[in-house]
Order: sequence, then structure tokens, then C-alpha cells
Amino acid sequence: MFKKILIANRGEIACRVIKTARKMGIKTVAVYSDADADALHVEMADEAVHIGPPPSAQSYLQIDKIVQACRDTGAEAVHPGYGFLSEREAFAEALAKIGVVFIGPNVKAIAAMGDKIESKKLAVKAKVTTVPGFVGEIKDEAHAKSIAKDIGYPVMVKASAGGGGKGLRIVFHEKDLAQAIQSSQNEARASFGDDRLFIEKFVTEPRHIEIQVMGDKHGNVIYLGERECSIQRRHQKVIEEAPSPFLDAATRKAMGEEAVALAKAVGYDSAGTVEFIVDKDRNFYFLEMNTRLQVEHPVTELVTGIDLVELMIRSAYGERLKLKQSDIELNGWAVETRIYAEDPYRGFLPSTGRLSRYRPPLEGKRDEITVRNDTGVYEGGEISIYYDPMIAKLCTHAPTRERAIDAMASALDEFRIEGINHNIAFLDAIMHHPRFRSGKITTAFIAEEYPDGFHGRPIDRALARRFIAAAVTAKLVRTQRAGEISGTLNGAHAPSKEYFVALGEQQYEVTDASYAQGTFTANIAGEFYGAKIAWRPGEVVMHLIEDGQRYAVQISRKAGGYELIHGGARSLVTVRGRLAAELAALMPEKAAPDTSKLLLCPMPGLVVSVNVQQGQDVKAGETLAVVEAMKMENVLSAERDGTIKKINAKKGDSLALDDVILEFA
Repeated sequence: MFKKILIANRGEIACRVIKTARKMGIKTVAVYSDADADALHVEMADEAVHIGPPPSAQSYLQIDKIVQACRDTGAEAVHPGYGFLSEREAFAEALAKIGVVFIGPNVKAIAAMGDKIESKKLAVKAKVTTVPGFVGEIKDEAHAKSIAKDIGYPVMVKASAGGGGKGLRIVFHEKDLAQAIQSSQNEARASFGDDRLFIEKFVTEPRHIEIQVMGDKHGNVIYLGERECSIQRRHQKVIEEAPSPFLDAATRKAMGEEAVALAKAVGYDSAGTVEFIVDKDRNFYFLEMNTRLQVEHPVTELVTGIDLVELMIRSAYGERLKLKQSDIELNGWAVETRIYAEDPYRGFLPSTGRLSRYRPPLEGKRDEITVRNDTGVYEGGEISIYYDPMIAKLCTHAPTRERAIDAMASALDEFRIEGINHNIAFLDAIMHHPRFRSGKITTAFIAEEYPDGFHGRPIDRALARRFIAAAVTAKLVRTQRAGEISGTLNGAHAPSKEYFVALGEQQYEVTDASYAQGTFTANIAGEFYGAKIAWRPGEVVMHLIEDGQRYAVQISRKAGGYELIHGGARSLVTVRGRLAAELAALMPEKAAPDTSKLLLCPMPGLVVSVNVQQGQDVKAGETLAVVEAMKMENVLSAERDGTIKKINAKKGDSLALDDVILEFA
């Protein structure tokens, strides 16, 4: 077996590979840019090599630097993770020239299937049903318009070397095609160093289901079930599960066998994923093949009990695959949620900064529930603007889908992150969404269920009572503690039994409130409530046992009350006595500043272009500027007609959140 491998990647996937290498007794080498000097994968590896400045094009995409790192450290093999150089045949060839093994498929398979244009041509030749489109490279804008007109809108503009939703745009009207091409090319060039594009028909109401395949260098290929990846936003997967709640055994077998046949056609070895679009009648169409380990591989590992990274390493070493297709069994259900540094309450705009608090839920197995958290960050670490915004991949496994979803909701409630904005509340809300729980989902789920953006899960009666109980308990505990301070007047901090609780726009009267020996009881709006509650001041998570069910509520002190987060809902809750509540009702509300005539930068990022000039008249929907953050281009459009009064930013400027880009007259 290899004695030392280099991981040509960063973040959670680098940490993931290191864990398996350690288990196998293999030493590891990390590579890092200036921005990742203090990263977790650097700390975990046995050795680390600096490879350049923060931009990936100058570091993680530099083949020569990584090849030199192999020479300098004596690494015998390289695991590329996903993204970056993982599907670049030139990288595998460069390693082969110096006798270093590429832990992935052979160069021929990468060339045949790693390129989306070539893979479609191969699939057509092999009589695999594909999505209608133009199988070839877009030459220019006129060519693109001609293709789109022939196929019919809506169409997808896709980067040939793309992945992770980068370099991909859906276009519904011809007037938006030019901007889509420009943004797709820019993203593809920045992320993959390859700006070739192609166009295919956008199939409405599709499900995105993929088959995991695994091969060796002796011609053996098997499939390890499927993953449902239909919960997506901007074509970036958000939630995955295995198996799919939609497939039956016959469809699973047919898709698996077709995936294996396609892999064998190119002599595929190592781990790979064949992606399909599946319609409502379970007709499936080949979409593309990813010749690498997928981000969502943990759900397959959890339902099969197989370590895919270990199989990749053993295959690369030349070992024969010991598993046969008949050995593969799917046990239970697994769900994965991708925790991103983004603000779901502000259109999912990227967020950067320091993780002032990072407290994931406890990992391990308990009562048939497994919790797994793949991450590449730590408390005090920095989330930079240069790379993918993923913080962690949280996974749960249980005997049934319902229990796996419930376990995920509970684990998300326990996950505390401060210092940056994140999407945990959004993920948690989906876990409680009736349509998601029913399994009746498509890739349009998020767009259809949250057409006006995410504003938090609505607070129903059960959530309101839980929030009120948590806030009043915190008030009682803090008051009791204050009364125990020496030197205070007796009774000065005696807890009240009557409170007026403001939760959002609603106010509730709470009477007979009591917290003793871990039990809270009260009448909330005239109805009795009781729960076991465990919490001490300073703790960020309060645990409630209500009717035999355990709940975690995140709690933090805010001016005038407590911010509570639970079940995808968030609210500021204030607890006051009668007099304080009466006085609070008389306080004037501070009006927010008027920013209607300003275009503010919605996230920290780099100005790609300012598309207007001072004095120019603009129409609603017209592009004003483009800002890049975390390798994604964000087009800022005019919300209404107006005239540009002043421009405060230019191409190349680095802007902070809410910096003024331009002003309207």
C-alpha cells in the first residue's frame, strides 16, 4: 500500500481524505494557499506545502506547483478531492510523468467522461438517452441564440468543465442569453480555467438522481445505489439523501445497470457518479458523469457501510475490487445538509468573516441514529471570499426516512455558528416542510416553496409556546441567580410569577410561571404548559423535554430580550413585568434609514463590472453591476426605472457588505 499521499485540495474534503488515510496507516501531505495557512486540513496532515496566493487560479489550480510538492515530499500518490484539478486529465498526465499515482480514474476515462460535451457525444454514440440539446461547444453569442431558438426556451447554458452549479445559468428569454453566457464563462474560467460552454434544453419538473459507481483496474465495475439530489438552489445541491424516496427497485436496477454499462464503455476505474434527470413517470435521461468523488458521497457510505475513499485508494494501488454487485445492500436512510456561509434572509448572499463560535452537534451513534459532520473549519477560523462557501456537511442515518429527517432537524437545532451568516435555519425549515417530508420534490422545490425568498419558518402555536417557555425560563433562572449575589437586599431579585412576553407582533400573558428542579410550568395565554428544561446562563443551547419529545432551542441575549432559534424559526422574544410592558408600548419606534436611492453591495466581494454611467437612464431589470464572491458572480439589477446620479465603485474594487456602489437621482 502507499506510504504517503498528497491531497490536492482544501477544506472539508481534504480533511475527509486525511481521516481515511490515517485509518489505513498512510501519511498525508496537505497543500495550502496564503489564505489557508491556518486551515484545519493543514493542521491535520503530517506535512504541508505552500503553493501560492489565495486565488485558486494561482494556487490550487497550479499543476506545476502540486507536482513539485510531490517531488519535494516523496508522495507516491495524489487524491484530488472534488473541484479544482479533480477532473483535469492534464493533471493526471503530469503526475504520471513523474511516477506519481492519480487516485481517480485513468486518463482515458477522464478525457471521455470528465468533459460534459465529449461525454454527451459518447452517450449518444452508446445509445444512452440524453437531454435534448446541442452536443458541442458554443462558438459565439449568435451561435448560442441560434441553438436556443432551435431547442426552445428555457435552456441551460453550462460550462463544459463545470461542476457545483458554477458556470451554469437557466435562460428563459433571449434578452438574458448574452449576460448568462458572459457570467458562465467568467465563473468557468475562474473556477476551472476552461470557459467552453454548451447549451441543452431545461427539462421542467425534473428530479436529479445520481448513481454511484465504483471500478477497479481489472475491469470490474459495480453501482452502490442512488442519491436523490433534487433540493437545489441556483443548481447547487443543498440537501441530498440515499436512497431516493421516488425510485422503485426496477428503476434503481435499470439506472444502475446503465451507469455501469456507460462506465465500462470507457474502461472506468475508481469512484464516479452518473447523473440522471428523472421525470414524473420515472423515465430517466443521462445528464453527465462526474469522474471524481462527489460532495454528497457520505450518504452512500452511511447506507452501504462502505468507505468510498478507501476503495479509491485501493483501486489506485491496483487492488482488485472485492465487492460484487450482489454484496451491495442499502440499509436504512441517510440525509445530508450542506451548511453554507450565506444569509438566507438576504437572498442567500455569501457571508465571510471569522467563526467566533463553531459548535457542531455531537457525532456518533445512539439509539439507532448516527450523526456525522464532515467539515474543514474550526472555532476562530476564517471564512474567506476566495473559495466555496461550504462550512460543513451534516449527515444523519436512521432505520427510516422519517427518523433520519427528524434526526437531522434535531442535529441542526444543536448546531451553533456565530460570527458569520449561515443557512442552518433554512435547512431546518425544509426538514419540517410537509412537501419535503412527503418526498414529492423536484429540482424546483426551493423556487416554488420560497418564491419570495426565505423569511424563516412561520411560528405556529407549538413553536410559540416553546419559545415563550424558553425565554421565561431564562428570565427566571437569571433572576434567581441575581438574588443569590451576596450584599443584595432580600427580595430585590425575587422572580415574578406574571410576565408579558412579546414574540414578533404578538404579546402573550404568562401567569403562575415557575422553574424548579429542572421543571418549568406556567399558564401561557390561559393554557397550561409544562416541560423539563435543562439550561444554565451562558449556554447557547437550551434543552426541553415536552410530551416525551426532546427539543433543542438556541438562545442568546439581545438588547431587550433573547434571540431564540429552533426548527427553522427565529424570533426576538422579550419578557417583561406588567409595568415594563405598559411603558414599552409607549416607546417610539426607530425608523430604518432610507436606502431606496442607493445600490448597496449585498455581500463582501470584488466588483467585476459597473455596467452604467453617471447620468444614464436605466429601466427596471437592467444590469447595474456584477459582483463576484466565493467564485460566484452576482448580477445586481435595477428594481425600477431611474437615473444614475453618482457612481462610487469601479471594476476591481473590493467592497464590504452594504458599501454604496452607486446612487440614483
